[in-house]
Amino acid sequence: MTLMNTWRPLSSADVPAWATLTNLLAVADGTEEFYEEDDLAEELTEHGFNPELDSWAGWDGKLMIGYGQLRVREDHDGNALAHMAGGIHPDYRGRGLGRELMDLMETRAVAACAERYPGAPQLWRVPGNLEGASVRPMLEHRGYQIVRYWNEMKRPLPASLEVPEVDAVLASPTDEHQEVTRLAHNQAFRDHWGAGPRSPEQWADMWTARSNRMPISTLALDDAGRVLAYVLVGQWVPREAYVNLVGTVPEARGRGLAHAALLRTIGLADGYDEIALDVDSASPTGATRLYEKAGFVVSKTTASYQRPARLPVTSGG
Repeated sequence: MTLMNTWRPLSSADVPAWATLTNLLAVADGTEEFYEEDDLAEELTEHGFNPELDSWAGWDGKLMIGYGQLRVREDHDGNALAHMAGGIHPDYRGRGLGRELMDLMETRAVAACAERYPGAPQLWRVPGNLEGASVRPMLEHRGYQIVRYWNEMKRPLPASLEVPEVDAVLASPTDEHQEVTRLAHNQAFRDHWGAGPRSPEQWADMWTARSNRMPISTLALDDAGRVLAYVLVGQWVPREAYVNLVGTVPEARGRGLAHAALLRTIGLADGYDEIALDVDSASPTGATRLYEKAGFVVSKTTASYQRPARLPVTSGG
């Protein structure tokens, strides 16, 4: 079988093949990160993401055998973070395609970081999947190291829970809450590892995504309508609610607001079999304990790999 040794950008016409490969990898690598075609199509239109420069697809005939995506943003410490993600079809691994793809993404990362955040220190970050994942030796050979572990946690649904009284109004978000929730999120994640401020445009991409489920999301609001805590929920696979974001502004911590908001959301999630989330295992706010208190248990643990940018980029691994 002859392989094409060229990569080209992802386009809207590639979405069906992209979804097929992504969902195959979700099973083969045990990540269970499934996507519908419409969700992937939205990713091609994200603010700050240029598919012509920041995406790659490799093909064997009409079969997509690999893909890569690069997203660049700034963290709260002033670093330019290059997030590189993708994968190679299981039947095509061991042929150097992963190394080719990493070379392409790293080369572009250097230029993209310099263009968007001139003079900022550059960091490269890549998902390391589960323990024993085939990508880990390749990343380690290229100088990446594990910098964070993430716990995926789940709890069964439906569930009828008593929501404790709190000194705030609990309500589902509406369009009028978009900006005030963004401001709250930027405050809440100011001390979280790897986080950075979300611009209005980036927040709008997330807020208006088709996967969002605002009716079962929850905000904790003060008398002036300011967001003190929030639980924002989406749906990526049938019958599973997924908690995209949970946060509390620093001055409102310790009042049980996020816990109450989460319990309200769980109680609203009729028609789902389970609710899931991912949490930083070393969260400074003790988030894992918050979720355990709400009935969540760890289902798997993944890792993030990171290294400082290599300038100039050379092939390796």
